Amino acid sequence: MTSVLISGASIAGPALAHWLQRYGFSVTIVEKAPTLRAGGQAVDFKGETHRTVLTRMGILDDVLRLQTGGTDQQIIDADGRTLAVIPGEFTGGDIEIKRGDLSRLLYDKTAAHCEYLFGDSITALTETPGGVHVTFERTPPRTFDLVVGADGIHSNVRRLAFGPESAYVHFLGHYYAIADLPADFGPAAKMYNEPGRMACVGGSKAPAFFVFASEELDYDRHDPDQHKQILTRTYAGMGWQTPAILDAVRHADEVYLDSLSQVTIDHYAKGRVVLIGDAAYGNTLGGFGTGLAVVGAYVLAGELAAADGDHRTAFARYEQEFRDYAKVAKNLNAGPFLAPATPMRLRMRNWIFKSGFLLSRLMKTTDKFATDITLKDYSSVCG
Repeated sequence: MTSVLISGASIAGPALAHWLQRYGFSVTIVEKAPTLRAGGQAVDFKGETHRTVLTRMGILDDVLRLQTGGTDQQIIDADGRTLAVIPGEFTGGDIEIKRGDLSRLLYDKTAAHCEYLFGDSITALTETPGGVHVTFERTPPRTFDLVVGADGIHSNVRRLAFGPESAYVHFLGHYYAIADLPADFGPAAKMYNEPGRMACVGGSKAPAFFVFASEELDYDRHDPDQHKQILTRTYAGMGWQTPAILDAVRHADEVYLDSLSQVTIDHYAKGRVVLIGDAAYGNTLGGFGTGLAVVGAYVLAGELAAADGDHRTAFARYEQEFRDYAKVAKNLNAGPFLAPATPMRLRMRNWIFKSGFLLSRLMKTTDKFATDITLKDYSSVCG
């Protein structure tokens, strides 16, 4: 039985584990966090391709049961007057679900058949003729036939197997932050902009959501107090309810800030190590990350099963089948759209949402990206 170690227990990792255990692989998942991460913003699925994969996984009904439904978002001025409305189907796709709910669902579907190692992380990978020798922070060393990096845009596996993050992750000129606010700013989702800055509260995506233009910052991604300080400094003097929102952020239990960045890598695999999801084709806030992760898991697992565990053949076919589909992640930069740099660009962005024709064209384009792959039916070769 082929043994596979997957790093990352958010979306891509458990989705891959779901298929691999079905195809008879022995799967272990290591996750740095001590438990499943319950929070995070809402994620979404778009179009027939995503629905087909969810259906073949047997989880579409569960996802539909847990969906948030999406909400319209008001773009407002400093006095709270509505300038434009972003429809829920634009921000939430066809199906919107909390990231934590999706992660829990995938965990529940795999926990009985896969080994989970929470509160641990890989420290070294050494490829041998017969496998990959893996050392961990806490678990005793073990050897696996294959290792998968499903550990996000700041992938530890990619760093260990391919090289430093700076060679593959490229900063796009903006940062984003999400916060669980202790204060209630009303039921409606409202988004306020000043040039280069956006603050949003309410709605299904996150209690509070920020995007701002910036030079690259030197900070600790794992220090929420530092994140609060950066937000306080960046949003000082901003109008509307921003001072009250910042006060709530200072008292929030959970705040997370990260860059808008894009992963560029020539090949998804190196030897017996392969990347999936944001580790391979991430683009922060690009709108396709969850769909790419779930479809990528379907293709990678299917090709491994079809190749009867021959990783060289399977990894080459995974890349051949998937790379064109993943190109959508290279063509998007949400920062200038969410936080336009000038008053004129702000007005132009708002005008798109007031123009039914332009909005319809934009939504049709995103739908095309989401379905731009012909899915193989791996059941014909995998049983």
